[in-house]
Amino acid sequence: MRFLLFQLKPMSTNRTSQPSDSVSVFPIVQATSSVFPDLYFRQTFLFFIESGSKRVVDSEKSELIAETGDLLLFPPESMVTMENRPVMENNYRALGIAYSNDSVLSVFPESSTSSTSDIQIIRSEKYHPELLVPLIQETIHDENLPKALRNHRLMEPLIWLKHQGFQAPAMREESLLGRVRKLIEKDLSHSWSSEEVAASLAMSESTMRRHLAKENQGFSKILLNTRLEYGLALLQTTTSNVSEIAYDCGFKTPSHFADLFKKRFGLQPRSIRQKTD
Repeated sequence: MRFLLFQLKPMSTNRTSQPSDSVSVFPIVQATSSVFPDLYFRQTFLFFIESGSKRVVDSEKSELIAETGDLLLFPPESMVTMENRPVMENNYRALGIAYSNDSVLSVFPESSTSSTSDIQIIRSEKYHPELLVPLIQETIHDENLPKALRNHRLMEPLIWLKHQGFQAPAMREESLLGRVRKLIEKDLSHSWSSEEVAASLAMSESTMRRHLAKENQGFSKILLNTRLEYGLALLQTTTSNVSEIAYDCGFKTPSHFADLFKKRFGLQPRSIRQKTD
């Protein structure tokens, strides 16, 4: 489900390509409430909550709860714990949009000097961000829409936020963690090695490992988390079967994917789509 700014492609409900570097739109569905610890957002990300609620705890242990109709704005390089909460018999549903730094800077040029790195919540009862959702959905499903108009419409949530007076998310210098994950995301099924990734980033393996350690990260952990988190996204945003998702994310067998997914997130992959008692 990839959308490139100035070169947009129609959304597929069956398979999702790796996130683009411009604008990506993700309709998210989840059947079972679950807590997802330490999720990493490399880009600026918007969550429009359509059904249910979302609980977020940031790296400073601050808690936010977004209800149906609310909008959450995550700055790039966010590391959070999230809980998606369906309501009674209804699935949790949200519309997610990821924006590259260049896209954000085109609307918020002050982002390059902004110190606002907090997650922001835009309440429905005051600002009604949910009114933007039909426009976005119409845009991503209309293949005949002129490109210039489509580009503008997918930027409208950022333009709307600026018009409402919300602060620009801080554009930090991309961390080494972000650079490593960005490279891995280009081909999750590839057998990445630390030596290969370090060479691609024009540094020695020892230098890369030393700098990652300063960020409390390790290469094997980054590789696994990138694959598992993308697997989670595919479960929430596509109808691809679990086996297909496992292979797309670089796991040798579906059972290996399921075991590691449960260890990381506390539930089987199928539970994302199926309600449990």
